[in-house]
Amino acid sequence: MKSLIQPVIAVILLSMTMPLLANDLLMVRTSQTFPEAMLALQTSIKEHGYNITRVQRIDVGLTGKGYKTDKYRVVFVGKPEEIKYLVDKYPVLAAFMPPQISIFAEEEDTVLITANPSIYADMIDDEKDKVIFRRWESDVYSVFDDLRNAAAE
Repeated sequence: MKSLIQPVIAVILLSMTMPLLANDLLMVRTSQTFPEAMLALQTSIKEHGYNITRVQRIDVGLTGKGYKTDKYRVVFVGKPEEIKYLVDKYPVLAAFMPPQISIFAEEEDTVLITANPSIYADMIDDEKDKVIFRRWESDVYSVFDDLRNAAAE
């Protein structure tokens, strides 16, 4: 009986955390082709005052390992002075900076996913600095709205 209780407790605890995990990710699906969505993403990021620090091709590595995949990129985004300030003040954030947006083709659509910047705010105590992450969150929603609206045009 004891061996059955532990797995049941583990499943219950895991199911209690599932809704919380969904809040940690932000996602948008657009009917734009991958190249159109990538261009719209880059344009919107720049219009919101952010820099694209790097674009990493993921599809090449996956294909090289034998996986079938379509276009897949990770776009690293941020304001260099904010990233430097945050990492210098909060070294725990270094592994998560700069923030990334994953963009990949899925059949006829393109999907974009990123971590909700509010998870980074939860890692620090200074309310003044948490405002940065609230602004980032607002800007991510705005960028994703731009992609949604571009698909409707």
